[in-house]
Amino acid sequence: MKEIGAAPRRDWVSALKPYLEKESLAAFFLGVSSGFPYALIGATLTTRLAQDGIDKKTVTAFTLVFLAYNFKFLWAWIVDGVRLPVIGRLGQRVSWMLLTGVLVMAAVANLALVDPSANIGWVATSAILVGIAGATFDIVIDAYRIETLKPEQLGVGSGMTQYGWRIGSVSAGALALVLAARVGWEIAYIACAGFALPAMITALVMGEPARRQIAARTKGIAAGFRAIYGPFTEFFMRKGAMLVLLFILLHKIGDTLANLTARLLLEDKGYSNDEIAIYDVGVGFWAFLIGIFVGGVLYSRLGMKRSVLLSLVLMGVSNLSFALLAAADKTNLGLAATFTFENFASGIGGVTVVAYFAALTDLRFTASQYALISAAASIVGRVLTGTTAGAMVEAFGYVNFYLFTTAAALPGIVLFWLMMRAGLIDASIGTAGTVKTEDGGGDAGNGA
Repeated sequence: MKEIGAAPRRDWVSALKPYLEKESLAAFFLGVSSGFPYALIGATLTTRLAQDGIDKKTVTAFTLVFLAYNFKFLWAWIVDGVRLPVIGRLGQRVSWMLLTGVLVMAAVANLALVDPSANIGWVATSAILVGIAGATFDIVIDAYRIETLKPEQLGVGSGMTQYGWRIGSVSAGALALVLAARVGWEIAYIACAGFALPAMITALVMGEPARRQIAARTKGIAAGFRAIYGPFTEFFMRKGAMLVLLFILLHKIGDTLANLTARLLLEDKGYSNDEIAIYDVGVGFWAFLIGIFVGGVLYSRLGMKRSVLLSLVLMGVSNLSFALLAAADKTNLGLAATFTFENFASGIGGVTVVAYFAALTDLRFTASQYALISAAASIVGRVLTGTTAGAMVEAFGYVNFYLFTTAAALPGIVLFWLMMRAGLIDASIGTAGTVKTEDGGGDAGNGA
């Protein structure tokens, strides 16, 4: 069997061409719109609340808004199974893209018009509405991206999406700060609502994805239940499904543990805010962008399985670099090297692993299954590590803690390698990773 994702390339220059294909460019613009709601209810909202004199305990409590992204799988089936009236004629994915885009813009505008100092409860409610709308927008964006990209484009497409996500989130956050200082937070937030437009315009220009498939048509209550249980039963009927799920749950625990405590390490080592800004945020940001590009190239040249395995090893080794930083004396060179390698490895992994997760979905249940997979990949790490990381640092010390996180990455690496050897990776891939686009395919006007 030909390696999934592998494509012959004569040289590295030719590896640039897939990034200019219309499907890859579409993935970029989808990523821009995906990133901006996250920014507006994250650091941007934190800054706004702080400037309005809200106490720190209340400000930090707003991080719970992000739980909407973790639990989006609970309503993702609606995007797969419900056809919208009137605009549904544009296609299932296009119509939902337009609806959720409008909902995000309305939710952001609503958040813009509330006064934190007058009614913090309504601010919280408004932020939750942005979180729910943004998470639903993400469901549609992920499904549209996966169904638009061909199997061999999943790696490059995932990279372009991450480029877009970073640019969208950073641009929205920066624009909000600049405008807030000049015309106020209300105008700033309303202006940032326009970041929903790239995904909406992309859907209108590209049309309904050519690879979209429709589950067997049923009517009434049966259709509703099938939309709910169909994605689960289809996935767990595959060979090796339980091992795949175990990998999804385990693969990022070590990396999440390390990243959660990185700033604590830098603070205790005595690094200044300027040093952190330059070497962590600045150098690390560019290393991450380079890693994304390299990840797309590796996915194309090595194929899915080998590129994912390589990225897992690199992310595991990056945890070891934190142990070396903790053990060494304070040095800016060590700080730069650590965060360059960490972000470079994360960029590669963010492309190859995300492409693998996309390939796991069945094109009849793309929205539901990808929402479930992405939630499973993050929720265990966030809940488990968020409640134990600080205590472990205090108990073990930084060096032993980061050695432990390196060891915690091993089960995911070994499990993926064993699944490769047993042929379970290929056996568990969904139609998103195998089905080619057929001429005249697609679902224009035929929502499920």
